[in-house]
Amino acid sequence: MRPHLNRKKVMLILCLTILVGACNPFTIDPIETKTAGWLDWDGEGGWGGASAITEGGVAMSSEEEPLMGVPKGMPMPTAAAADAMDRTATGSGDGEVSQRPNLRAGSVDDNAEWDDYLLYRLRCTEWNILVHEIDVSERHIIQITNEQGRPVLGAKVTISDDAGQELVTMYTHADGTVLFFPLASNSHDVQRYHVLVEKGSDKADFTLERDNREHSIVLEARSASNPVRLDVHFLIDATGSMSDEIQQLKANMITISERIHALPSNPDVRFGMTIYRDRGDLFVSRTFEFAPDIEKFTEELRNIAAEGGGDYAESLNEGLHNAIHLPEWRVEETISLIFLVADAPPHLDYANDYNYAEDVFEAIERGIKIFPLASSGLDDQGEYIFRQLAQISSGKFLFLTYGAGGAPGDETPHHVDDYSVLSLDELVVRLVEEELAQLSLEQ
Repeated sequence: MRPHLNRKKVMLILCLTILVGACNPFTIDPIETKTAGWLDWDGEGGWGGASAITEGGVAMSSEEEPLMGVPKGMPMPTAAAADAMDRTATGSGDGEVSQRPNLRAGSVDDNAEWDDYLLYRLRCTEWNILVHEIDVSERHIIQITNEQGRPVLGAKVTISDDAGQELVTMYTHADGTVLFFPLASNSHDVQRYHVLVEKGSDKADFTLERDNREHSIVLEARSASNPVRLDVHFLIDATGSMSDEIQQLKANMITISERIHALPSNPDVRFGMTIYRDRGDLFVSRTFEFAPDIEKFTEELRNIAAEGGGDYAESLNEGLHNAIHLPEWRVEETISLIFLVADAPPHLDYANDYNYAEDVFEAIERGIKIFPLASSGLDDQGEYIFRQLAQISSGKFLFLTYGAGGAPGDETPHHVDDYSVLSLDELVVRLVEEELAQLSLEQ
């Protein structure tokens, strides 16, 4: 009899443990489950507020509908189109998880198509778009190579005026280049500048003349470390307007992270992220420190939910500032990339706010390239600001593309042409591969 009673006691204790665990609020407290790696967790609970409802793991207000986002000027999906978007690849319906088709995206490089970009800027002045104007019309390209003709990654470039006052310090990208904009500096009337290039104990200098826009210098230095160091940071708009796409975007970013981690070139890669919303929301910004542990990073990424926002513009200024300043970027001899994923421009009317026009130069001082990805609904103001961030930091402007009924396709409402379209994960991985390829010959 005693063994039988023991089994009953064991089963009773087990049932009570399960019931208590299910009812215990501390089992879902994000202070216990989500703070590992978060630099600025505020202790204000999880990703959703008390008024949120969840569908498929995404926090949404009761008025939102979980539809694929549609750019302005394009029709909302019909019921048939939405149903087609939710069908699985096989269509068997035998217990398979419903998946939307892969997002598609295009990209443009405004530095490669410089004349077109300057014309675009001129057209935008006629639209009276509210932005922080940065005069980049005089662009100087400084390229550093070594004696083998390979680009030098992470060379420190210091530019001073003719009085010896230091104006800017930058670190070269994987192609060995930095961009200098005299008209955006505090000494735009200087006719020549002194440029000092350093990497380790190797140094070189030259005089930059304003009438010449391209400058090359050879430095006795290695191209990059082996393996190449790579820091990838996702800057994500997590407001309610992103709820219709954030699940698919998260799935893409997880795939992107895993594919980058598994690249044949075997870079020394770390991943980080900054999530931002808007003032008055549960939080404004939270940053996850760089981690080489891909499983930990993707686990945290899966937990992100979209909620809040309210008005159209969001606190992108604060999110960008924190993405640049909070995590520990390795900077020297490191390919440093930010992928901004958002569907709205920053608030430019907040008091005591950060300024994207200043922080983009903070980014280039750390050798960070910014690749903004325009999600559905980004307006002309957002496009202009996103392209500013990309062009000044030597990145590219990315944008989701759509077809009939708002499903993924090849069309965009943005002011771009001559672009090709790939699946989103394929595009981002290819951009990273292009950065690494600049250094592959020497490796």
